[in-house]
Formats: sequence, C-alpha cells, structure tokens
Amino acid sequence: MPHDSPATMATDSDCDLFVDWMRQATPYLHAHRGRTFVIAFGGEAVADSRFPNLVHDIALLHGFGIRLVLVHGARPQIEARLARQGAALRYVNGLRITDATALACVKEAAGVVRVEIEALLSLGLANSPMAGVHIPVISGNFVTARPLGVIAGVDYGHTGAVRRVDQHLLRTLLEQGAVALMPPLGYSPTGEVFNLSATDVARSTAVALGADKLIFLVEHATANGIERLVPNLLARDVDALLTTPSDLPEEILACLRAGADACRSGIRRVHLVARRQDGALLRELFTRDGSGTLISAEPYEDLRPARIDDVTGILELLRPMEEHGVLVRRSRERLETEINRFVLAERDGLVTACAAMYAYPNDGMAELACFVVHPHYRGARRGDRLLEHMEGLARAREIRRLFVLTTQTAHWFQERGFEPAGLTALPMEKQALYNFQRNSKVFIKSL
Repeated sequence: MPHDSPATMATDSDCDLFVDWMRQATPYLHAHRGRTFVIAFGGEAVADSRFPNLVHDIALLHGFGIRLVLVHGARPQIEARLARQGAALRYVNGLRITDATALACVKEAAGVVRVEIEALLSLGLANSPMAGVHIPVISGNFVTARPLGVIAGVDYGHTGAVRRVDQHLLRTLLEQGAVALMPPLGYSPTGEVFNLSATDVARSTAVALGADKLIFLVEHATANGIERLVPNLLARDVDALLTTPSDLPEEILACLRAGADACRSGIRRVHLVARRQDGALLRELFTRDGSGTLISAEPYEDLRPARIDDVTGILELLRPMEEHGVLVRRSRERLETEINRFVLAERDGLVTACAAMYAYPNDGMAELACFVVHPHYRGARRGDRLLEHMEGLARAREIRRLFVLTTQTAHWFQERGFEPAGLTALPMEKQALYNFQRNSKVFIKSL
C-alpha cells in the first residue's frame, strides 16, 4: 500500500494532537532524564494478555534516559502452583505464612515471572514498538532479608522482611544503563530464602537508592479502589486515612502505608496508578494532571509569594482574562515592579492561580486584584483556598477590610461574603484612579 494512502495517512487533527502532546510532555522529558524510578506491579500484570503494552511503555521510559528498577509480585502464579498441589497460602493477621511447600512454589513462580519479563524486554522485532531496542536486564541477590519469626505465637516460617538493599551494586548497574529486576524474594547470610512482600521490596529499594519516584501499579482502580482517593495526598493525610475504618482493598492500603513511609524517608513523590488502564503510566508521568493518586511529603501545589522569574507565567495566565475585558491589561514592566504584591499556585511549572494585594494602610483597607484561576484548574476549591490565603495575609497586616473591583465575577465574591458598596467607600487614592469607562462594581468584605 503506498505510504500516502488514505488508509495510512494521519489526519491534520491527529497530527495537531500529537504535536500538542509532545510539546506538553517536553518539560517532563527533560525533568525525568537521568532520574531513578522504582516501579512495582503484581503478578496479575504479568498474567494479563495486555502486559506487552506495559512493557513497551517501560521500555519507552528507559529510552528517555530514566533509570528503572522493576519490582514484581507473583501472587497468582504462586497460588496456581499451590492449588495444583492441593495447598493454599495461609494468612494470619494479614501476614502470609510460608511453609516449605509454599516456599518451593514461590521460588518456582518468581523464576518463571522473571523470565517472562526478561523475554518481553528483549523483544526487538522490526514490527514491534521495541524495534532496534536493546535493554540489558539484571536480576540478583540485591535484597538481604530476615525472617518475621514468631509473632503472637504464630510461626510465619519462610515469610520475611527486608533487612538491607545493596544500593551500591544497584546504582552501578543503573548507571551502566541496565534495568534492575527484583522479585519478591530475599536472602539471608545463612543462605536461606524468604518470601517477601513486593510492596516492602519496592519501598525499601526506593528509600535505599533515594529514588526520585516510587510508582505502584495497582489492580484495584474501580470505585472501591484508587478512584475513591483524591488526586493528591500528603503523607499526613494518608496517616489520617489509615487510622479511620475503611473498606479500601488491602492492596491499596498496603501501597498507601508504604507510600507515606517512603515520603517520610525522603522520597519526594509516590504514585498509585491503575495498572489495567492502558497508557496510565505514561499519562501519570508526562501530563500535568496525571492519571492516578500522588502522595508527597510536601504540598504538590502550594501557594507561595511570586518571584521575578514567575512574570512570564503570570502574564500567560492573565492574558486571556485581559483579552476578554475581565481584567485591566498590565504590561510586563508594571508586573515586574509589582511582583512582590502577587501570590501564586504553581503546578509543574504552570501558574494555575494568582492574586495581588494593594494595601492602603491609612484606611485599613486593601484591594484584591488580578484574582485568576486557570480555566483547567477551577476545581478542588482552588479559588477558595487562594481567597482564604489572601485574607490571612491581610489580617496579618492589620487590614480590616478587603475590596475588589469587578465587571463579571460579582456573584462569586458575593457568595464569599463581599457586599456591594459605592465608590465613595474606597480609599481616596483609589477613587482618584477609578476607570469610569470600565464601570467596575465595588464589593467590600470586613475581615
């Protein structure tokens, strides 16, 4: 078929979307290059017929220069082998008991899963997304483990916990361009093998390496899973969530626990992403809004004073409102001289909201100006949070009343306690600058 056949040609709309996506993704491509990500997924992912798609996405990350550690589980593979022997994994207080029979199944299943992952990462056929790609994959005894032992009279056998991760060896391999593949197994100095939680291995490895991201690809993404979680959580929010009764799946709870603990141990961002959603990993990493739940030690999108290097971002946020006559146009020069009056919220380099305060201390009043929230982010009470923050700043400066001049957003401010007022209620200095052509309405709120 000719290369320009209608059946193979992309439409202009498709091309525009592709170009737009690439431009939006570019900051993340630069930001992620050379970073270390630990990605954990269960044996369910490996058993899924769509697993090659996930491997292709992982290979793409490697191609972007991201250092990858893959931690895999093997629960369904282990349970299938136990079932063939008429046995099953036993749990007491949420912890697995691994006897000799179960351990043999664990070792066999982990070996098979590892080989399957290595085979897919070695794929290089001309008609595949990994054409011409060579990814060295290394697996080994990176994890030193200890037995759980006997807890409350229960002997957990060969079930263990991570004691130490060989960070020096892992770093050397990652620097050489290899992908590290880690099974849910650990080894002791006495030569024993222990069945570990993949979540524990992933968290411990991320902390040992000081990874830039810890990513859990979770199975439960329905209304009872991560869809119930807000997009952004602080570690302290997770702690509060875990102390209240919940019907969240144990998988989600385990990832939340591990994620909050990782944040407290220095990992800046932990992601919970729906594994079954095709392309969710790429959307989470290369779009501003992501596709899952982000856990961080510090607020992901916090309010802060504006700096001189924020001028361009603020101008881009204000421009559409100025073009529609909602705001008075401000020049770059004016904004640069008044930048210390601005407060903003930023999300991965994009200014999502801003406001400015012009104080009239002799009158005990201040003007709230340039109050804008990006049209794509007018949710999650961003406007209310910004207003509350500005009111707090005003109170700290002993401002008794806050006023706004508006032509099109009167109701929003009225719903938040601002009351109509006449021009004479404004400070004399402001009255002298009033633009009668705009005919802005005046609203004042007592603090």
